[in-house]
Amino acid sequence: MNRHPSRTALRVVVTGSFAVVALALTGCGPDITAGDESASDRLQAPAAEQPAGEITIWDRSGDLYEVFDAVIDDFEAKYPEITVNHEAVDINAKLQNTLITGTDVPDGVFLDDALVGGYAEHLWDVTDVLEPYIDDIAPQKIDATTVAGGIYGVPFDLNPGLLYYNAAALEAVGIDATTIETYDDLLAAAKEYQAAKPGSKPIHLEQSPFLGQLQLEMYASQLGTSIADSDGELRLDSDEYEQILTFLDTVQKEGLGTRAEYLSPTDIADLDNGNQVFYPWAIWFDFAPQQLLPETSGDWRAMPLPAWTEGGARSGAMGGSSFVLPKDGENADLAWLFYEFLMYDEAGYSAVWGVNDIYPSGLNTSIPAYSPAADPSTPLFEPIEALGGQDLWAVATEAGSQIPSGTAIPSWWNGAVDYLGNDLQRMLDGDLTPAEVISSSTDGIQTNLIDRQ
Repeated sequence: MNRHPSRTALRVVVTGSFAVVALALTGCGPDITAGDESASDRLQAPAAEQPAGEITIWDRSGDLYEVFDAVIDDFEAKYPEITVNHEAVDINAKLQNTLITGTDVPDGVFLDDALVGGYAEHLWDVTDVLEPYIDDIAPQKIDATTVAGGIYGVPFDLNPGLLYYNAAALEAVGIDATTIETYDDLLAAAKEYQAAKPGSKPIHLEQSPFLGQLQLEMYASQLGTSIADSDGELRLDSDEYEQILTFLDTVQKEGLGTRAEYLSPTDIADLDNGNQVFYPWAIWFDFAPQQLLPETSGDWRAMPLPAWTEGGARSGAMGGSSFVLPKDGENADLAWLFYEFLMYDEAGYSAVWGVNDIYPSGLNTSIPAYSPAADPSTPLFEPIEALGGQDLWAVATEAGSQIPSGTAIPSWWNGAVDYLGNDLQRMLDGDLTPAEVISSSTDGIQTNLIDRQ
């Protein structure tokens, strides 16, 4: 089983802390508009055959820091004249002031996709250096970090949404989860399970406003939409969001949902006792059966998400991170070489996602955003014992290939949690209808976030 000491911090505590910097970022979006982009804003790769210098790379402390750290020796063997200073940093607490003051600015930073738009004016446009690889990078990842035609992040992971299910519990009552193809099928299966196990509430309903909004955007991603269009204009008032919210409202009203925060003690208890058997979430839910579910580890499986319409996309993006290159870093061009090695060199991406000292069976909580690295026939991580030996690589790479293209994540996304995230919870409390969520959130976001930029 993988050693996974800090994944909860990485995916819950840290992502949740986006909101801490949200107010600072909201209203301070980039001063970048169509037509302002110039060649001087675009990073260029070093011209020297053997580039030389020192680079400072910021990553969060924890397991991914250790993974990236372990690859540095291989990188320095390829580029012997480049020295990597790798620092574990509380990025959300430190990056903003560092970029504003221009003091001790790192050359490269690991950053959540949801924050890239808010920092874009301080970052290099990486369109030119990505050009040799861009056709092979998941379009959703490129779109997520594109602002006014420039690309401001080197994509790291792809986080396809999957439907995790307790196969043993479902099979015990005669339900074959693999026959679920649409969300209507999921509702029917949940009702059937509840009839066989009275008192159960089979489908997870997220209680955290932040993660609830993130999951909502996963559902929207399946339908090829998102909270804002490519111009940053709100588009919550749509048939797609009404359909998603109506589904969630139905799950709640019909008593088919377990309302709990992601992997809280209540959530874990209901997962382990067979009360909660369907979990639509990003690939990184696989941490739970590997580390937190002693009673049902081995019983869980993963499959593509149900489709919203028959034949529709079976996955959407939920979360993700990229590497950014600050303009005030002394050697951002050399830092690009480090990220190029990590993400686009087989030796690099195999070391990140493959079997290593940090993850003895490979890093299995995401897949690469680069399609040659995410080859379904060439798995980088091994089948997962806690999923009954299932080949999650095959499931996740197929799901990832179905994620529709998206749009840039607006700089005010995290601030929107105060409106959309909270209104979603009010709906699940029974206080708002889906239409009222759309109306209230649209008014709040437009008035308090977008109009104040």
